[in-house]
Amino acid sequence: MGHDQEEEETPPATPTTTASAATKDQEEETWNHQKQTLILELSEKLITGDLQAKIEAARDIRKVVRKSSVKTRSKFAAAGVIQPLVFMLVSPNLDAREASLLALLNLAVRNERNKVNIVTAGAVPPLVELLKLQNSGLRELATAAILTLSAAAPNKPTIAASGAAPLLVQILSLGSVQGRVDAVTALHNLSTCKENSTPILDAKAVSPLINLLKECKKYSKFAEKATALLEILSKSEEGRVAICDSDGGILTLVETVEDGSLVSTQHAVGALLSLCQSCREKYRELILKEGAIPGLLRLTVEGTSIAQERARTLLDLLRDSPQEKKLASSVLEKIVYDIATRVDGADKAAETAKRLLEDMVQRSMELSMNRIQHRAASCTPAKVPSA
Repeated sequence: MGHDQEEEETPPATPTTTASAATKDQEEETWNHQKQTLILELSEKLITGDLQAKIEAARDIRKVVRKSSVKTRSKFAAAGVIQPLVFMLVSPNLDAREASLLALLNLAVRNERNKVNIVTAGAVPPLVELLKLQNSGLRELATAAILTLSAAAPNKPTIAASGAAPLLVQILSLGSVQGRVDAVTALHNLSTCKENSTPILDAKAVSPLINLLKECKKYSKFAEKATALLEILSKSEEGRVAICDSDGGILTLVETVEDGSLVSTQHAVGALLSLCQSCREKYRELILKEGAIPGLLRLTVEGTSIAQERARTLLDLLRDSPQEKKLASSVLEKIVYDIATRVDGADKAAETAKRLLEDMVQRSMELSMNRIQHRAASCTPAKVPSA
C-alpha cells in the first residue's frame, strides 16, 4: 500500500511530460540568454553613449530591474552599470539625474551587495546635494534612495557622517506624506549606527516628529520609529525642552503610552521617564496634568518587560513623596498576587492577579475620565486650553 502511495506522489515520467519539461527548460534558457544580451547592450549604451543615450539606458535599466529577480540586479551590477549611474547624479541635466536615481534605487532594492557598492561608488555626496534642491520630486527620490541605502549596516557610518540627517529633518516638515515616512525611516536607520561619535539628530527634529506622531495611528510601524527617535532626543536637555515646548508634546507621548503598540509604548514611556528623571520638579506636574496615570498603570500589566519597569519607575516619581517608603506599584502587584493565591490557588494566581490589576486599571481610567470631564464642564470658555 505504501509503495502505491509513493507511485502516486511521484509518477514516472512519460514521453509527454519529458518533452514538456524539455521545452520549458529550452524556453527558460532562451529567455535568460536574451536577458543577458539585453543587460550587456544597456550597460554598453550607458557607458559609451552620449547623454541622451545614457538617459534612455538608465530608464530601460529601471524598467527591466523593476520586474526582475535579485539575480538580475546582481548581473547589471556585474556588467558595470553602477559607477556610470552614480556619475550621472551630478549631471547638470535634471532628466539625467532623475533617470539615474530611479535606476540606482531599483538596483538597490532587496540587494545588500548593490546597496554597499552604490555607496562605495560615491553616491552619498550627490544624494545629499539632491536633498538641498527646491525640486521636490528629486528631493524625495533622494530621500527614498538614502532610506534604501541606509538599511545596509556597512553604509550607515558613511551616510551618518555625510550631513544628510539635518536635511532629512527638513523633509519632516516640508515633504509629502511619503517623503516624511521615508525621512523618518531613514533617520531611524541612521540612529542605530553604533559608530556615530555625535548624535545625528538635534532638537530641531522634535517639533515635526511630535506633529507627525499626533497625526498617525499610535500602534503603527511609523509611530514606533517616531517614538524611538523622540526617546533618543529626550536624552539631551535641548531635546527635553523642545518636547516640553512643542504644542501637545507631552500629551502626544501620554496618548502613545495609552494607545501604542508594544514597541511605541516602550519608547514613549522611556521619553517621559527621561523628562521626569532629569528634573522631577519641572516635569512631574506637566506629565500628571496630561492624565498619564491610567496608561502607566496599564503598562505595568500589559507592556514589555522594559516598558513595565519604566512605567513603575515613572509612577514612583509621579507620586507626592517619592522619598518616603510608600505603596509602590511592585508592592501593589505583590498584594494582588497574594489575594489571588488565596482566592484561586497558586496554579491560577498569575492569571487572576493580571485580571484584577486590569480591572483596577480600567476603574482608574474611568475615574480619571470622569474627573477630566467634570473639570472641563466647570471651566469657563476662557479657561479651556486651546487644542
